[in-house]
Parts: sequence; C-alpha cells; structure tokens
Amino acid sequence: MGTATARNGFTLLIISISLAAFMTALDGTIVNIALPTISEAFDLSTSTVSWVSTIYLLVISGCILIFGKVSDGIGFRKVFLWGFLLFSAGSLFCGLLPDLLGSFPVLIGSRAFQAVGAAMIAAIGPAMVTAFFPMEQKGKAMGIVLTFSSIGTIVGPAIGGVLCQYLSWNWIFFINIPVGIVAILLGAKVIPTTRLVKRTGGFDRAGATLIFVGLASLLFALSEGQAFGWTAPAIIMAFALAMLTLGGFIYCELRSPDPLLDLRLFTRRNFLMTNVIIALIFFSYGGLNYLLPFYLEYVQHYVPSAAGLILTALSVTGGIAGILAGVLYNRTGGRLLCILAGISIAAGFLMLTLIRVDTSTGFVVVCLSLIGFGIGLMLTPASNMIMNSVARKYQGMVSGLIIVERFAPMSMGIALFNLVFIQGVIKVAAHNEITRTAPVNIRIETLMTGFDLAFFFAFLIGVIILILAFVARQETHSDYQQGADESLTPPAL
Repeated sequence: MGTATARNGFTLLIISISLAAFMTALDGTIVNIALPTISEAFDLSTSTVSWVSTIYLLVISGCILIFGKVSDGIGFRKVFLWGFLLFSAGSLFCGLLPDLLGSFPVLIGSRAFQAVGAAMIAAIGPAMVTAFFPMEQKGKAMGIVLTFSSIGTIVGPAIGGVLCQYLSWNWIFFINIPVGIVAILLGAKVIPTTRLVKRTGGFDRAGATLIFVGLASLLFALSEGQAFGWTAPAIIMAFALAMLTLGGFIYCELRSPDPLLDLRLFTRRNFLMTNVIIALIFFSYGGLNYLLPFYLEYVQHYVPSAAGLILTALSVTGGIAGILAGVLYNRTGGRLLCILAGISIAAGFLMLTLIRVDTSTGFVVVCLSLIGFGIGLMLTPASNMIMNSVARKYQGMVSGLIIVERFAPMSMGIALFNLVFIQGVIKVAAHNEITRTAPVNIRIETLMTGFDLAFFFAFLIGVIILILAFVARQETHSDYQQGADESLTPPAL
C-alpha cells in the first residue's frame, strides 16, 4: 500500500469512527430540548416524559460492556455495521411509530431499541483507534474522535431546537437516518477485518445479565431517587437489586474462563488509576453540568438561552483541548498532559468555590473554560494510556469499559451533586440569621450556600484527579510496539 493510499485509508477510517462518536453524543443531547414538545403532544407530566432520556441511558449503559466483549469475538466491523443499522432503524421507529399508533410506550420501546444500536457503535470507538492506527498516529486519532464527540454534545440542543420549532419533534430522530446510511456504506468500505479472539469457553451470559441488571437498577435508583423519594420502596428495592447483581457479577467474573470484564486488569496500578481518573472526570462533569444552569438562572437571573450560551464554554474549550492533546500526545507522552489537565481542572473547580451572587459573567466563563480545557486535555491521553496498556485481545472489552465510565458516572454525579446541594440548602434554612432576613434574600442566600457546598465537593474531586495524574505512569503493551500494527492497516481504496 502506497503512502498516499494509506493516508486516504486512515482519513476515511477516522471519519467513520468520528461519525459514530458524533452521532451517539448528538443523540444524548438533541432529545432533551424536545421533551417539553413531546410532553404536550402526548399530554404527559414532566416526570413521565423524562423516560425518553432515562431509558436511553439505562439501556446504553447496561449494554456497552456486553458489545465491547462481543466485538473481540466477532470483530469490530460487524459490530459497527450492525450497530448503525439498529441505531438507524430505531431512529425511524422513534420518529414514525408513536404518532402512527398514538402510543407513548411505543416511543419508549423504540428508544430502547435505538439505544442497543448506540451501545454497539459507542462501545468500540477507542478500540478501533487502538487497533487500526500506528502508534505515532494514535494520539491524534483519539483526539479527533473525542473532539467530534464534544461537537455532538455542543450542537445537539441547537439542532433539536430548530427541528422542533420549524418541523416537528419527530425530526430529531429522522435526522439520524441519512447519517446512519452514510456511516454504514463508509464503514463497510474502510473498516478492516480484525483477527478474532478465540474464546476458552462460551459467551459469559451470566456476567452479561448481571452487569445489565446491576447497572440499569443502580442508574434507575440514582436518577429517579429524588423524584420518587430516597426511602420509597421502589428506590430501596432498586439499590438492593443493584448490590446483589453487581456483587454477583464480580463473583462470576473472577471465576469465568472468558469473563465479560477481566477484573484482574484492575490489579495493575496504572490501569486502575487511569480508569478512576476518567470516571471521576465524568462524575464531576455530570454533577456540575446539572447544577450550573440553576445557578445561572436562579442566582444570576440569566434567561435559559443566555445560560446555555455561557455553558458552551465547557464544550468549546474541551474540543479545542482535545485536538491539542491529540497533536501533543506522541511528543510529550500521556502523563505530562494528564498532569497539566489535572492542574487546569483543579484550578477551575477552585475558582468555582469563589463564585458569589454578584460574580461577573467573565469570571464564570473563565472557570468553565479552565474546567472544559482540562477535561478535553485529559481524555485523549488517559484513554490512550488505558487502551495501550492492555493486550490486543482486550481491546473491545476495555473500549466498552471506557464508555461505561462516561455514562454511568455522569448519572451518579447528577444524583450525588444534587444531594450535596440540597444538604447545603437545608443547613442554611435552619440558621436563625438567614430566617430573619427578607424572603428574597433568604432564597438567594440559601441557594448560594447549597452551590458553595457542591462546588467545594467538586474541588475535592479535582484534587483527587490531580493526585492520580501525578502518580499514574504510562505503559505500552508489547502488542503495540513497532511492527505490531501492520496487519491491521485499512484496506486500499
């Protein structure tokens, strides 16, 4: 294969992988803006219509590890193509069937079907970068993929708003179909056939069932605990089921000859710490992304559109940093980038603790920019460090793990940051000095103290991320040393 031909092959391959990252991120944010419209269309309460988003999160989180493991056995190409096929069909069902049948439950079922396809294409993105790109291009490729994911997150609400306003809510799903067709055609042309991993036993059905039920029940309890009440029987039962099934999953995986997730990988210090870094980043990001709109609208009195514009500082700087990290990764190594990213994140969280009622917009934007830049700078090297530290046979498995560490911690972060915020409000409401002031001041001061506590909680997490970045080391498995990638180059075009 000539140099120009190889370059073209890599370019089309990265476009294919980036398209998958873009669509899964877009579909995670484009739907939320349409929920009020869907609520009116089916005459539903806000808690009921929220299941359009909740079911997507539950299914995709529960399925990702399964498809990450499956891809090791049947190949990335099949999982990618079938994933986009199911995702596109699910999008068609979501946009067409609920109106045709006049049924909201049909929308929920179609959304769950769509999430299965989304889990398939999301699970293997990092693995395909690691498998198909030479060592000197892995950092840049991973940076491009993560940047497209950030772009999908940024433009989702805007595209969804335009489609709902000028067409209908159905088009937030129909828009996926032509993109899915292009992705299938492109993927079939450029994604190579991989060497399959021989299993020492049958597929780990017990592990797959336990992790799906465990993650789904845990995320349900955390996401719906505030609405149902944390002591409600349904929430208590969900937590109990999560503990039993996740405990059973650990027990089964340690004894399985071919586990869904090889937990022995976590005995490696660097692998463990880098995974914890990614989980903590999305945990804190999810919590802050949930609370900050309330601060901007209720304390600073911004209208929703202005608040949303301010919050784009997180994603915009994250996308810029992702590209920068991809360019610098092979020059500086992953550890230095992680340390610089940890400093930026911790500094941004520290500045958030200084925010008050009369804080300027510029100061808030600087805080968010530092946090977003740090997150973008961290994800590319951390993801590469994880993927490059394990043997090739674990690529799909570990790729799925990285994606789970994006979705599940975000849901947990929303619930726990909200809990910390509420505890701060309760403490202040009981304080005599506050209760003697005018009602408008009680409201602002009470809210602000809740935000102070939540922002300090975020700063503590930032400090932990920075410490882990200093302690972690970069390791490269022998499978990815010079010459190990030659058999997996893209086909001639």
